[in-house]
Amino acid sequence: MVKNGWVVYNGHLPGTKFKDFAEWIQAAANEKNIQLTLIKNNEMLALHQQTGGTIFPEYYRRPDFVVFGDKDIHLAKQLELLGIPVFNSAEAISLCDDKIATYQALSAHHLPIPKSIAGPKIFPNPRALETASFIKSGKMLGYPLVIKEAFGSFGEQVYLVETEQELIEKVVELQDRPFILQEFISSSYGKDVRLNVVGDKVVAAMKRTSSNDFRANVSAGGSMEEYQPTKKEIELAIAASRAVGTDFAGVDLLFGPEETPLVCEVNSNAHIRNIFDCTRINVADWIIDYIVEKLQEG
Repeated sequence: MVKNGWVVYNGHLPGTKFKDFAEWIQAAANEKNIQLTLIKNNEMLALHQQTGGTIFPEYYRRPDFVVFGDKDIHLAKQLELLGIPVFNSAEAISLCDDKIATYQALSAHHLPIPKSIAGPKIFPNPRALETASFIKSGKMLGYPLVIKEAFGSFGEQVYLVETEQELIEKVVELQDRPFILQEFISSSYGKDVRLNVVGDKVVAAMKRTSSNDFRANVSAGGSMEEYQPTKKEIELAIAASRAVGTDFAGVDLLFGPEETPLVCEVNSNAHIRNIFDCTRINVADWIIDYIVEKLQEG
């Protein structure tokens, strides 16, 4: 019987979004008579030595499972090495956290995505930036195009560039930060769809719209409304979640030409308050039910 677990969240980030997610998961577990302990990632450190790896301090009761609401991939991996089931897995979080890795996985599974080019590795403070490859990439993708930093959240590290000159200037600005160049899907300007996937089900969906930005993120000022996804959108969201190995995820879809859905991102640590406010569906309940089912099966 599943009796206790942990929810790990980041202890250094400002604001309450990440703790809020942890508290929602905790409340859903309590409804199932499962005791969940909230733990900041910096309160529990991984120790590596000749005798093996462990977690310290060790005063926490060993859990039946961990819901990992953070991107501290090394800590998640250490918990797995100790034989503790972790949702989502360290590998899934790693693939979602790095947008280049995300698109590699999606394209390897032949899922529809915007045409994307991974920026080459650039070391800090290059003496001279080689621009020929970026010029070629711009001609291939067309303008305007989108530049996404590989690591970023809430749409804050996503840029729309209109010209070749703007492209080079942005690349110079980014320097050694990994990034991806991507074709701009004009048919989805200021609008997208967030589908919350748990296991092999889409449990909630909303459409996000912005009237003054090509990005539709609610955190960037976009509005939201309940949305009934099509069969094709549901199948694509589930396939995208499987491609990166998530147990639960927020999958963002763009409206491609003729309303053909395209995968924009897969979020392993998607916050669930906004979609509850929009749909009144508590995704945390679905997550806990899924975890209990998986643990009972295994």
